[in-house]
Amino acid sequence: MTVPGIDWPRLVSWMASNAPVAGEPLSVSLISGGKSNLTYLVEARERNVVLRRPPLGHVLPTAHDMRREWRVISALAPTPVPVPEPIAFCADEDVIGAPFYLMGHVEGASVRTAAELDSPSPEVTRQLSERLAEVLAAIHAVDYDEAGLGDFGRPEGYLTRQLDRWRQQWERSKTADLPEFDRLVARLRDRVPATSASTLVHGDYRLDNTLVRLTPDPRILAVVDWEMSTLGDPLADLGLTLTYWQDPGDEERAGIPVAGDVTLAPGFLDAAGFAAAYAKASGRDIGDLGFYVGLGNFKLAVIVEGIHARFRQGKTVGEGFDRIGSAVPTLIARAHRMLDQEA
Repeated sequence: MTVPGIDWPRLVSWMASNAPVAGEPLSVSLISGGKSNLTYLVEARERNVVLRRPPLGHVLPTAHDMRREWRVISALAPTPVPVPEPIAFCADEDVIGAPFYLMGHVEGASVRTAAELDSPSPEVTRQLSERLAEVLAAIHAVDYDEAGLGDFGRPEGYLTRQLDRWRQQWERSKTADLPEFDRLVARLRDRVPATSASTLVHGDYRLDNTLVRLTPDPRILAVVDWEMSTLGDPLADLGLTLTYWQDPGDEERAGIPVAGDVTLAPGFLDAAGFAAAYAKASGRDIGDLGFYVGLGNFKLAVIVEGIHARFRQGKTVGEGFDRIGSAVPTLIARAHRMLDQEA
């Protein structure tokens, strides 16, 4: 069996000793979607499991840390935040060529487009978007010290470090010089709030990084893709979620291929409604939201440039990467406009 990123004979041998709960592995396949860490379904005799590993090439320093993902889902398993069951972690790169972990397979849907919702009622989509806000609030309500994540990050100075980190990632990944990016970094640095809250943050929270059930009542069954989680400002999570959001009539946002159009489904809360639902569920003041959405567009621009760089190297797995680089200047321009609105 040949699947990119998997050494099947070695994986089978490793699972026999380290994941006996799954039983004999029968097959492995790449799960569609995901433009960063790779996700595979491993079908096994006793139960199916999911494998997560880093991308095949152009892995930046501090990025794609499997141990961090493993640690956070293990810590959250006993909390109200829905996550897949942690099963086993492998640090030995000789097994499949990189560290990886196994988690339980969740029988839920990953929904990225309105068409994938299969025309549910507006009431269902409204409730689903409300649940998305409530789960984000639940993530931010976790007592990270009690969960054993007190050293998972350094909340003090988080926003300034985010700017520094993502600017450095840009320098390592960029395929062209964009003066508007440098101007954006300077503007964001000038607007960093003097004080901010400290919580667990997901780092890439959106509907297609969850697994959902629509009927009989809409639920978020699991939050996945924790590769960028840390301790920091919860409004940075909200700002990035709203960066992905598409409201009716926002044709420019439709040209950003890493974010689907699921929020256009009839009944779905618009961006302002989602922000209000989050504020209600969390009890947080969401003032200066323009800064945080500008920061979200900045961060997504760097992520997309990294994906574009891997595509140019021929190191991506899956489809839909050929036009992704064109989204970078669009995201930078949108970040500037958010800061203009709040000026």
